[in-house]
Amino acid sequence: MTTKILVTGGAGFIGSHHVRTLLGPEGPDGVTVTVLDALTYAGNTANLAPVRDHPGFRFVHGDIRDSALVDRLVPEHDQIVHFAAESHVDRSILSATEFVTTNVLGTQTLLDAALRSGLETFVHISTDEVYGSAAEGSWPETDPLRPNSPYAASKAAAELLAIACHRTHGLDVRVTRCSNNFGPFHYPEKLIPLFITNLLDGRPVPLYGDGLHIRDWLHVDDHVQGIELVRTKGIPGSVYNIGGGTELTNKDLTGRLLAACGAGWEHVEYVEDRKGHDRRYSVDCTRIRDELGYVPRADFDGALAETVAWYRANRAWWEPLKKRSAPS
Repeated sequence: MTTKILVTGGAGFIGSHHVRTLLGPEGPDGVTVTVLDALTYAGNTANLAPVRDHPGFRFVHGDIRDSALVDRLVPEHDQIVHFAAESHVDRSILSATEFVTTNVLGTQTLLDAALRSGLETFVHISTDEVYGSAAEGSWPETDPLRPNSPYAASKAAAELLAIACHRTHGLDVRVTRCSNNFGPFHYPEKLIPLFITNLLDGRPVPLYGDGLHIRDWLHVDDHVQGIELVRTKGIPGSVYNIGGGTELTNKDLTGRLLAACGAGWEHVEYVEDRKGHDRRYSVDCTRIRDELGYVPRADFDGALAETVAWYRANRAWWEPLKKRSAPS
């Protein structure tokens, strides 16, 4: 029996990795995938090149806020894995409107269509940023949501709508909250790909504040492993944290990236801290480990070296993106 999966935002960094995994040699049997992506600045069809000719693959250029399109697509599928979102915190601070319309209203458009069509399963991809900032310890899924940035607030609102849809209407909704991802095909505005590509070009890298903000780093392979466990084995109505287990200050991470790129600290420019900058993120992954058997497999230092090597070998992928986003 074939499972028909609609992947929203499937041309982005994490969504495309999920699609390549689903349709790759190690992927599950009997799966077809439709990618729905608006191809905003962070969406890139080149990310899907390895599966473009797969018989189980289809691409639809469109927006999750387009209710007519969504109402046509959703009934053709059994499951939705919902990645589509505006996701860059700095951009949300400059202007939050697009984050609200895409992340909140777009999610509700999908949920409405899922209810009308009798969809089997809706996997909503969220973020650890909905918890706010952790002074100590790690967040379990039962902790309250205290988002600080407009981006995080929009993601919190979206997942609350999804969970409410489960509780009110019985839709099988499963939510994941991931920590900071890294790996190949990551759009070069986020910390790791920005620093790598700048350093490979001999350019400086901007380090916010004192550089002592702490993040838990999760390789995209492990994130997708966790998503697949939730999609196939998760409990309806449940939330699952997915973390990598490597907490580093941004300064420590910068040092590792400098070493991997053969650069020195003279390339680092300390810049004014951004507004509402959360000091530390840390997720407790006990639930997904005990219930679904999740264990992160990537060795951080090895995976970081592989990521640097990928960007070094794939200038043709990222150089046009950097030129397109450079100020005129």
